[in-house]
Amino acid sequence: MAETVRLVAPATIQKNPENPRLIFRSDELASLEKSIKEQGILVPLTVYEDKSYFVILDGERRWRCATKLGLARVPVIVQPKPDRLQNIMMMFAIHKARADWDPLPTAMKLDQLRGVLEERYGRAPTEIELAAAASMDRGEVRRNLRILALPERYKRELMAELEKPRPQQTLTVDNILESVKGASSLRKRDIITASEERQLSEALVDKFRRRKLSSTVEPRLLPKMSRAVERGDVSVQAARTAIKRLVEDPDYTVKTAYSRVVEISDLTHGAETQAERLATRLQELQEREVEVSGGLRTSLLSLRRLISSILRDA
Repeated sequence: MAETVRLVAPATIQKNPENPRLIFRSDELASLEKSIKEQGILVPLTVYEDKSYFVILDGERRWRCATKLGLARVPVIVQPKPDRLQNIMMMFAIHKARADWDPLPTAMKLDQLRGVLEERYGRAPTEIELAAAASMDRGEVRRNLRILALPERYKRELMAELEKPRPQQTLTVDNILESVKGASSLRKRDIITASEERQLSEALVDKFRRRKLSSTVEPRLLPKMSRAVERGDVSVQAARTAIKRLVEDPDYTVKTAYSRVVEISDLTHGAETQAERLATRLQELQEREVEVSGGLRTSLLSLRRLISSILRDA
């Protein structure tokens, strides 16, 4: 049986308190408002009836624009009233394909869904159960849980940032997640302390805020640095020196720190390997009493001068 479209007054419609979408940017609404003004609402809102009013399941942006335009009626399709768990699950399912959902509000609503499921089951839901209820895969659930674990100061700033038009935003959830993860990798290997971890993550976030870091994944070089320390390729002191400068120098980037610590270490290790191979060859020449002359002699004399210079400067 086909669903019946009804025409109702926007004033009889209310937004859904369980909608994971909290941010409605004025520039995006303006574009939709223009379309509705010219063509009307082409896709009916999906609502449920609750006492004397309707609650939106899908179409809050269309409803906001219709209200602002002063439309007398809007088309709706009325669904049966869900309970709270069903309501949250439906909101996630309806909007699953929406690419413009902001991560932080979505994570906050996922946390509420987790609480409702815990009441229903009498225990905390598993990751699989939470993913199924939210129409997400487990990777998306884990990402949202990492967002929920961010310090409150970052969540507050992100919410303020989300109110801006997208081109004006300077800080994203991923900027903060990568900064926190990078700093944490160094603390977990006891390269820095907990207080230094906080200082570093805040310094990295500030660099993103001021656009000194342009690549969101740049902080991923820090776990590579920590692994290099663990292998013994980089000294703890060298890593700490680089981290100290990252914190104190507002223009110093992770990429520069990494190249000056890890890449120089790789270069040194490579030179050490080559020096050992050369020493083996020279020892073989000496054991065979080969006369060193011509181009070989010239090359060795040049190498001796270079080695003397390096050792003198070291």
